[in-house]
Amino acid sequence: MTAGRTTCWLCGRDIGTRVQLHHPVPKAKKGRFTVPVHPICHKAIHANFTNAELARIGEDREALLQNEALAKFVRWVSDKPPDFHAPTRTAR
Repeated sequence: MTAGRTTCWLCGRDIGTRVQLHHPVPKAKKGRFTVPVHPICHKAIHANFTNAELARIGEDREALLQNEALAKFVRWVSDKPPDFHAPTRTAR
């Protein structure tokens, strides 16, 4: 992370004007810690994992990226501008 700039916890791109806070361990599972993510990245996380799965994985971003669908999404979005948005398909 560069001084004065925030990067997305999932994809590593700069955050633009829209940012959401993601609980790696869902609030429903007593998670308190949050990380900044793009709205599209946030939707991709929740489209590929249940709250129970996210609670088991916790803050381990690399474990999330072992999911091929999410890894493919991150590769696809990596060259998009910070405020890029597109519909996210639900994988479940």
